[in-house]
Amino acid sequence: MDTESLVTVAIGDVAVIVIVSRLLGALARRCGQPVVIGQIVAGIALGPTLLGRLPGDPTSRLFPPEVLPFLTVLSQIAIVIFMFVVGYEMDWRQLRQGGRAAATVALCAFLVPAGLGVGAVGVFHGAFDAVQPGHADGRAFWLFMAVAVSVTALPVLAAIVRERGLAGTPEGTVATTAAGLMDVVAWLVLAAALAGTGHATGRSWQLTLLLIALFVAALFLLVRPVLGWWLRRSRVVLANQLTIALGLALGSAWVTAELGLHPVFGGLLAGLTMPRRDGVPDADVLRPMEQTSDLLLPLFFVTTGLSFNIGSLDGNGGLLLLLILAVAVLGKLGPAYAASRISGMDTYRSATVAALVNTRGLTELIVLNVALDAGIIGPALFTVLVLMALVTTFMTGPLLSLARRRHERKIPHRPEKKAVPALTDGQP
Repeated sequence: MDTESLVTVAIGDVAVIVIVSRLLGALARRCGQPVVIGQIVAGIALGPTLLGRLPGDPTSRLFPPEVLPFLTVLSQIAIVIFMFVVGYEMDWRQLRQGGRAAATVALCAFLVPAGLGVGAVGVFHGAFDAVQPGHADGRAFWLFMAVAVSVTALPVLAAIVRERGLAGTPEGTVATTAAGLMDVVAWLVLAAALAGTGHATGRSWQLTLLLIALFVAALFLLVRPVLGWWLRRSRVVLANQLTIALGLALGSAWVTAELGLHPVFGGLLAGLTMPRRDGVPDADVLRPMEQTSDLLLPLFFVTTGLSFNIGSLDGNGGLLLLLILAVAVLGKLGPAYAASRISGMDTYRSATVAALVNTRGLTELIVLNVALDAGIIGPALFTVLVLMALVTTFMTGPLLSLARRRHERKIPHRPEKKAVPALTDGQP
């Protein structure tokens, strides 16, 4: 296929991806589900699981192998920009001031499922090895499984909190703050899993860790203060801060990729590094980056869907899915509920917090793609874990509605008092 034909097919693919993702995202919202559910389903539907099963294999015709590198590059740029937004929006003051309840929930809702995930690998090693032979060993895989079953999707959770009218409530604040704390820990653990996996060729893992530490120190101790000083004193620089933000995100992503980490870490670090205006993200930077990310993210869901093939799973894969779902769901809901109750919340608020932090969504998919690219997991386990992410995110809405209905039934119904006519002079 010549270059002109490749460009033509790629443009058509992008059009199809954006339209299908938007339609299914809107349908998901009408059904009371997060938009990301519809977008994930769109990616899966366009892949070998659904479209690829039709006569003539339309998936291969729509996404020929020669075009996939173009779509992959665009999807990686989308994720880097998305992670920049996540880092830029992270409110460190809220994380510090979240209180004992948020810290307790974060501690329990991360450590318990992480421990259960690692324990499941040890106890049921044969089940993991049957699904992905040769992958279910080593420090990287154990650390990855700890993250995979314990991560919470902060962006999706925050959207659900807004849509459900929970913003500013004790349960909404605790869940959002706890999710932010868990996200920070999850990315650190995943970075540790990636260090020394062989992506930084020619360097030992000790040297790789040292270089990563130096890069992070340079960003926070040099780039951030210098850039903040420059933005405050130069109108020209201030007028071009969006260009600076994009360059910082992509440049940082390139450095982390060269250091043996995934580019998503560079995007996250760039977002944390970018100076804010009076401690608040600048709308002139945040809004365009969010819009760009939202526009390109459907490409990520489709490249994920092309790696997802439910037809490749056998009985072993189904059993492993049930095991991982039990670990991920029970390991989140139980500890989060108990931690909320210990912190003084009532049953309704505790159940709401537990349902919210069980949301995985987009963050889980990013973690899974990072592990797949690094060779930590294979396609079969990738498919199992994508199903887990889809099911746990889908559960959030019904669980919140159930908690709300149970709470409303417990509220005693007070019958309206009938008005008693006032006595007037001359009446007995």
